[in-house]
Amino acid sequence: MALTVISILSAILTAGYVLVVVSFLRGWLNISYFKPVTFIPLTRVSVLIAARNEAAGIQHTIEDILNQDYPRELVEIIVVDDHSTDNTAEIIRSYAGKGVTLLKLNESEPLNSYKKKAITEAIHISTGELLITTDADCRMSKKWLSTIVSYYQIHRPKLISSPVAYFKEQNLFEQLQTLEFAYLIGLGASTIGNKMPSTCNGANLAYRRDVFFELNGFRGIDDLASGDDELFLHKVASKYPHGVGFCKSADAIVYTYAKPNLKEFIRQRRRWASKSTRYKNKGVVVLGVLIWLFNVLILLNGVLGLFNAGYWCIAAGTLAVKFLVELLFLIPVMAFMRRLSLLGYLPLLTVIHIFYFIYIGLAGNSGKYYWKGRMVR
Repeated sequence: MALTVISILSAILTAGYVLVVVSFLRGWLNISYFKPVTFIPLTRVSVLIAARNEAAGIQHTIEDILNQDYPRELVEIIVVDDHSTDNTAEIIRSYAGKGVTLLKLNESEPLNSYKKKAITEAIHISTGELLITTDADCRMSKKWLSTIVSYYQIHRPKLISSPVAYFKEQNLFEQLQTLEFAYLIGLGASTIGNKMPSTCNGANLAYRRDVFFELNGFRGIDDLASGDDELFLHKVASKYPHGVGFCKSADAIVYTYAKPNLKEFIRQRRRWASKSTRYKNKGVVVLGVLIWLFNVLILLNGVLGLFNAGYWCIAAGTLAVKFLVELLFLIPVMAFMRRLSLLGYLPLLTVIHIFYFIYIGLAGNSGKYYWKGRMVR
């Protein structure tokens, strides 16, 4: 009887998971590749970066932005030093002659969301019509700004999510992160393609300055350390359901680095997961819980197989379906990222992902976590 009940439940959740991932594929395919055309650049842009202890690489990010092919007179760069204890501020200040503005946070009282505070302070002194946020350890091609602004001037969205990818991996662990992260970026794009925006990444996010103030910025979500990207996306999508776009262009990709060890990876994913309970669309929360239960059931079947081999058959079948449908979704996503070779790691990632997803689903919504050397929630 127990085997029958679990097999039926497994079949239901597996069918549901297939439908969900197929909907992701549909959403991804709904978004046309954006091919920048010759256009007259008219939009003033403010590039905003919040930096804390980024001395090792921030100069590369600033140089990449200074080397953009977008007219320099239409670009301002504002970098906010968030109480760095290294020489991050000195490096930023050295670019003052090239028009880079340094803003230093000087908060006397502890905050829970220093990054939102940093971005808000930068926006208050910005002059651009279009605000573009990125991180202090990111790299981008010289066509990055012109591609995003071209998309903006053609489609006139209120908010633009653009792709982020890991690169320069040093080992298998980092390659697995690249593959899993590409899935998340593709998922975020697909929800925009399906007209139900749910996730994006602040390392490559653009929105109108007037919309930020119209929606009272991060007010209402500023009690969480994270969420300057996804939770603000939800505010925009709630007010402007058709005002969110995804710039599906290789020239718009921002590149960053995978986490070097498991400890840093877990901290990052706990931070990302901590935002989920604050989503305005509770349907997304319910969907996340169901996917979590789907993974729990695979693991449960594997454990019960120690007592009855029939459960192993269920676990193997479910796992095979999970792998195949995720492969179906990831093929076009990885082709866009030009990293199809990483799909060879998908069988391994499919298994590992079950344990990781179950743990993060619990840990990400309980207690505090470290971020940039601080304990936050």
